Amino acid sequence: MRFLSLLLLLLSGAAVAQDAHAPRPVVTEIVSPQSGLASNWVGTVTAPSEIDLGFLRLGTLAERVVDVGDTVSKGDVLARLDASDLQAQLQAAQAGVSIAEANLHTATDAYERVKTLADRGVTSASALEDTQNDLSAARAALDQARAEAARAEDARDYANLRAPIDGVVTTVRAEPGATLDAGQALMTIAATGGREVVISLSEEDAAGMAESAAFSVRLLANPDVRSTAVLDRIDPVTQRASRTRSAHLTLDTDAPEAFRLGTLATVTLSTHQAAVTTLPTRALIAGSEPPTVWRVHPDSREVEQVSVETGPVAGGRVVILSGVETGDEIVIRGVNLLEPGHVAGRRIAPRTIPGGTQ
Repeated sequence: MRFLSLLLLLLSGAAVAQDAHAPRPVVTEIVSPQSGLASNWVGTVTAPSEIDLGFLRLGTLAERVVDVGDTVSKGDVLARLDASDLQAQLQAAQAGVSIAEANLHTATDAYERVKTLADRGVTSASALEDTQNDLSAARAALDQARAEAARAEDARDYANLRAPIDGVVTTVRAEPGATLDAGQALMTIAATGGREVVISLSEEDAAGMAESAAFSVRLLANPDVRSTAVLDRIDPVTQRASRTRSAHLTLDTDAPEAFRLGTLATVTLSTHQAAVTTLPTRALIAGSEPPTVWRVHPDSREVEQVSVETGPVAGGRVVILSGVETGDEIVIRGVNLLEPGHVAGRRIAPRTIPGGTQ
């Protein structure tokens, strides 16, 4: 009986050892270029830059000179605070300058009289020294009064909100009579140095978008109004809510004025967009240089390392520029546990795994 149990144990161990060397199923992906990337979007005409403007001090808004849509030039006054207290401070500082100037004039006359007497030997040297000190103090007092007047004048000018650039007012946030905190945004100005169209790209479209791609742009409200645009940049950060990335297209300088800021436009990719091959980033073998992946031989099922040239990365996938061909079977999970010559078992598609994605 004991012999029979020992025999069964040895047979089961051999079976386990044999199963350990048997080909194991692998999660792979068949290379298939994605030629169906999106080519049409709806975007918004915006300015290359926008500036929020506010006053540097607390106060009550007395006047707003401009409104939404107004064009302004650098240095134009856009709004004013109630500056009655600032005006009073400025007048007091200017009066202080007048008093200091009068004191300096008196001290100068006194010094010159005493100096004349000292030169004749009529007065003492100490009297001359006293008048000289009074003259120096009067000069310092005048300098201080002028500095205070300059500060009061600057503070008075802070009650005027001026345009720092040439632009268009796109937003106003307060009406006259409102109390504004220092630095609180009162309005927004969009620079008039150019226009761009902003569209939202999926991660796959962003990864496959060619640099300086050209687009045809039509006004959504009037498709007969059209222009062209060129890709300037794609924001590196993905928007958390929509999982998209903003692409900024520079609108042609001769674009019709109908492409006003805030209008909607239909954007069509006009340059030829070749089919793009992508693989999951986890398919790349860690630490390999150049980047490599495991390719499964279609007949022997042995895996081999293949060097690939990679492109942009987005959405957990990387663009493969060269190194693999359409129809190749690439291992995409557990790649760091494989060795050259390992025989792969049957293929498991990612979509057949709970939570797996292609």
